[in-house]
Amino acid sequence: MTVPPVDKLGLYVSIPFCRSKCTYCNFASSVYPASEHAHYVERLIEDLRHVRPWATEMSVQLPRAVDSIYIGGGTPSLLEPELIQKLFQAMRAEFSVEKDAEITVECAPGQLSDATLDALVQAGVNRISLGVQSFVDREARGSGRLHDRATVLDDLRRLRAAGIVNLNIDLIAGLAGQTFASWDESLAVLIETGVPHASIYMLEVDEDSRLGREMLGGGARYHAELVPSDDAIAQMYETAVARIEKAALKQYEISNFARRGFESRHNLRYWQRRPYLGIGLDASSAFYAPEGATRILLRSTTTDNLKEYLAGRRRAETAWLSEKQQHEEAWFLGLRLNRGVKLSDLRREFGKSAVARVLPVIDRLVESGLLESNGRIVRLTPRGRLLSNEAFQEFLAGAVEAERGEHQLAS
Repeated sequence: MTVPPVDKLGLYVSIPFCRSKCTYCNFASSVYPASEHAHYVERLIEDLRHVRPWATEMSVQLPRAVDSIYIGGGTPSLLEPELIQKLFQAMRAEFSVEKDAEITVECAPGQLSDATLDALVQAGVNRISLGVQSFVDREARGSGRLHDRATVLDDLRRLRAAGIVNLNIDLIAGLAGQTFASWDESLAVLIETGVPHASIYMLEVDEDSRLGREMLGGGARYHAELVPSDDAIAQMYETAVARIEKAALKQYEISNFARRGFESRHNLRYWQRRPYLGIGLDASSAFYAPEGATRILLRSTTTDNLKEYLAGRRRAETAWLSEKQQHEEAWFLGLRLNRGVKLSDLRREFGKSAVARVLPVIDRLVESGLLESNGRIVRLTPRGRLLSNEAFQEFLAGAVEAERGEHQLAS
């Protein structure tokens, strides 16, 4: 097995603080008191200082050069300017952040003060992702957002005036009360903003969210009865793909669209299986062992309990992935990208026999219209991107079946 090159690192920092909790959200974020902010940042800094000895102990490579930083949440822009400054100083003290590194911060519209914006610019932030979700005010309010359309447009103006032009807007298809007409309205405003990147998500209601519990148990507080059907949400997604691509934002991943050169470098790192370090609440990491080691890939996740994290607990789960698990992951993550998976790359990394084992599964998915293949590259079809979860589940089931058949023949 050939290990992918380990040259540079991506940093992900989780900031779990929100001013309000969205009805559909099941992330490890919530409305915590501002008094917790300083304590939390101190814990982040402690983790940054601890990670290199930990990597040595675990025998994994931890590159010093960093070419992407992503600060997500939650609402990172709620941090006080001096805490932002301290956090970036700590990251730069422990790692060598490249001059042209992509540095992204997630912001909630209307929750970015002038002082905070100044602190982000001074820290080198050059990309902002705005969690808009809908440009229709009643839909945004109904899902727990605190902004309106005018606030979003003003934030875009302020960000551009500050020199940050690499901007992303998130929209969600399937919010409670959303119609085809209101979705078209959100798409039209998105395109009019001229942002170079957009993320379009289909609503997936988790039973641990307030909206999910209401859909299972009944009630009307979060308007669960107004959530569009799965078919309607799928049609909204297809409409978005067609309209956004006409506006010169090319789809490069199931949920992501960008002008050339504005693809999210940090998120590409996940799909390309390159190493990254996650610190903070419920943050994930991926590290490679030195080439030639028996155990190759280590995945680690921090605790999702804020009280435990502040008390000093770091890793909630750490696991070495087997070669078989890494092979499956290479397919799942690679197929998320529109460019697909090159069979020659997988053969070089995992061997010809491992790839040959799943080719009958690929053929079946091609016949069902979820995948397309020219013998060199395998990629999801437009229908496959729409039904990606089903495609991945069928792929995994087929791979397990193929492996079981091989074992039976061998015995």
